[in-house]
Amino acid sequence: MKNIVKVLKGTGFSSISAHEVEVLENYLYCIDDQGMIAKRLAPSDALYQSALQEAKKEDKLTELAEGQYLLPGFIDLHIHAPQWAQSGTALDIPLYQWLNTYTFPLEAKFEDTAFAEKVYAHLVDTLLANGTTTGLYFATVHEEASYKLAEICAQKGQRGLVGKVVMDDSEQNSDYYRDKDTQTALADTERFIQRVKALQAETFQGVYPVVTPRFVPSCTDSALAGLGKLAETYDVHVTSHCSESDWEHGYVKERFGKNDAQVLKDFGLLRDKSVMAHCNFLSESDVVTFKETGTAIAHCPISNAYFANSVIPIKQFHELGVEVGLGTDLSGGYDPSVYSAIRQAVISSRMLEDGVDTKKDPKERGTNHSRITVNEAFYYATAGGGESVSLPIGRLAEHYAFDAQVIDTTVSQASMPIFDKTEPLEDIFQKLLYLTKRENIVSVWVQGKQINE
Repeated sequence: MKNIVKVLKGTGFSSISAHEVEVLENYLYCIDDQGMIAKRLAPSDALYQSALQEAKKEDKLTELAEGQYLLPGFIDLHIHAPQWAQSGTALDIPLYQWLNTYTFPLEAKFEDTAFAEKVYAHLVDTLLANGTTTGLYFATVHEEASYKLAEICAQKGQRGLVGKVVMDDSEQNSDYYRDKDTQTALADTERFIQRVKALQAETFQGVYPVVTPRFVPSCTDSALAGLGKLAETYDVHVTSHCSESDWEHGYVKERFGKNDAQVLKDFGLLRDKSVMAHCNFLSESDVVTFKETGTAIAHCPISNAYFANSVIPIKQFHELGVEVGLGTDLSGGYDPSVYSAIRQAVISSRMLEDGVDTKKDPKERGTNHSRITVNEAFYYATAGGGESVSLPIGRLAEHYAFDAQVIDTTVSQASMPIFDKTEPLEDIFQKLLYLTKRENIVSVWVQGKQINE
């Protein structure tokens, strides 16, 4: 028990693989002074009773109540932080119109750092309350407001990966909202990386700078090349959109004569720490490129239903070796809860497999071998997300950060239909994923610290 500062006792669930979930009944999670799970003990382990008694004696024990369960904290791989202010707005119009009529005018307001702080503080609080312990964020083109988001993540205890967005192409972006020019975009990005790395050094749970071209259509070739060099120089994460919709995918193909994935690779933007959102239109060669470079997909099933013009064959991509996590894609996805993304991922995959056109014969209606299980969606939201950002997060396992959410199934305003104490824990796990609301999440832990109760 050396260096153990906290011990939590309770029943939890954690992914072993995309298909298999561990049921950790009455386990002890022994957390060290770095916020890592140093030891995980089952009741059958020889050290269990002595560790439990020692934790009680030293007042280090936290014990879950009856009806409470532990899940890993969720990892949201695609969040447009400024768009929280318009969440739930204008989702019935095409992507290009939505961006230019609503989104870009809103994001331009983040030149006002006070406004940015107000929105970002509310967003991070909301995400934590919904069990999101790690967020991968697009901010805006404004360096100061983007840094403010990283500061807020650091202060509130969330693990944040934050990108200052680059949009430097004067032909594709409005004068009122874009980088001044390519040189300014790259200089601001480099300074942002340096500032967040300095902040990271003094933040317990970690905050990380991210190289963030908005997407290929908004950037010049020079900017894309420069961002690729910055990613390599500083060994930082990269995120962008890739082959999201007919419009975006078609634009890139017309401009470069190849798909987004190959363009991004040529500019050095597909790397082991790269996460690309959407990716609905990846070709077979694109999938190979993702696998070879270690690039992950941020699967955003809710926003895909509104703007992607398709259902991504995510099961097939994952089985071909591409890392996959989940994203809410606020505000193209209206809901800040990763639980909703889990549910929609399952629903969309079933629609892809079964098909939607009733005029077609059932054998021709869908795409075989497309449906995912709730176990797979849970994996994407947790362990898969951790692998996607190359961090030891997303599992209730030894040598992983203790990022967790405590779900109370008995809270009066959102109690769950669990009436039989002999109900299998595997069934309760599924109820947690399908029925949990914000009210059920009674505490959240990040890097071994309880930050929300």
